[in-house]
Amino acid sequence: MNEFEILYQQAGFSSVAEAADFLGYSEKSIYRYKGGEEKPRIATIRALQGLVLVRDKSPSQTSFTFIDLFAGIGGLRKAFETQGGRCVFTSEWDRFAQQTYHANFLDNRPIAGDITQIDADEIPEHNVLVAGFPCQPFSIAGVSKKNALGRSHGFDDETQGTLFFDVLRILKHHRPESFLLENVKNLRSHDNGRTFEVIRRKLEVELGYELHVKVIDAQHFVPQHRERIALVGFREGTRFSWDNLNLPEKSKVRIGNILHPEDGSEKPEGHFTEGTKGRVSDKYTLSDKLWQYLVDYAAKHKAKGNGFGYGLVDSSSIARTLSARYYKDGSEILVSRGKGKNPRRLTPRECARLMGYDDDFRIPVSDTQAYKQFGNSVAVPVFREVARIMTPHVLRVAEKGSDTKAA
Repeated sequence: MNEFEILYQQAGFSSVAEAADFLGYSEKSIYRYKGGEEKPRIATIRALQGLVLVRDKSPSQTSFTFIDLFAGIGGLRKAFETQGGRCVFTSEWDRFAQQTYHANFLDNRPIAGDITQIDADEIPEHNVLVAGFPCQPFSIAGVSKKNALGRSHGFDDETQGTLFFDVLRILKHHRPESFLLENVKNLRSHDNGRTFEVIRRKLEVELGYELHVKVIDAQHFVPQHRERIALVGFREGTRFSWDNLNLPEKSKVRIGNILHPEDGSEKPEGHFTEGTKGRVSDKYTLSDKLWQYLVDYAAKHKAKGNGFGYGLVDSSSIARTLSARYYKDGSEILVSRGKGKNPRRLTPRECARLMGYDDDFRIPVSDTQAYKQFGNSVAVPVFREVARIMTPHVLRVAEKGSDTKAA
């Protein structure tokens, strides 16, 4: 029995089809690996080893459980797993994001799709709800009308039809010890502050959670100006404080730290780099037509006194915020290739590094999808730090709840 077949059995696949889907190979290849007719890649063996480790890990080895909503490619999951958390439920509707998530988290548990179609009682019990929920405007017209008519309105009226409503109904049903919600910085000013006020009141007043809010710039950890708001809540009173965040000095890490070195010190990767020196593929260099368009566009807006235009960086720079539209022209972060040469886009691997993902993070999708996914992702180190200062309080609240039940 060869190594692949041993790991195949230990992983507990129900069928060859399941293994093929998990590993991204054809069923024919799986049969050949099992039979020793063909040797699998080292990455395949490591993926199986990781799955076996996860399946062998008992719940007692984890300090708390969490659910991952609007999961994207799992940036928040990575953050909470570093603190001993065990993910027990994942929801993400985009099939390409699901593909990347599956490639990197080896629990072989199906990803739930549209959260609006999932009943709260179908979700396992958990200690922490984690969600990077999309920001949607909340219509308060219906509530105002009911108030004017003297009619009572319920808990859900102001958020019905938004994805935040689904976060609320799950919190209300399960009453987890804690939550972490992530969104864009402008959530606070959205709709003249009305959106945030509804969110605050629902979480703090109506659900009774202790709420802590902070905007954090990823530039403390990665060479990118990226401000995001974190909303942390606890079911019971705590001594949680943002003062315990360990935020390194900004701008210590520069773009040069995440670029392909192109000097042979890095192993070539797929179609991102090529040759013995790992030179970035020419496909990432802007065409003459696109580069001229961006130059002209920037000049036109500069003449009007606007600040619109491309963002050119070199190894000493701090980048603008990477967005999901990066796949279109890459204009917000273009890497200089020297005078007289057209700049280039970041490769998907460089985007992963810019968001704080390790180089073992697998990118199984097209460049277009990868750019969208990393542009929509959280900066992992930021929320790893948030998870770190949350964890002791999560455990204390959970312990307090256990003592109450025991009494």
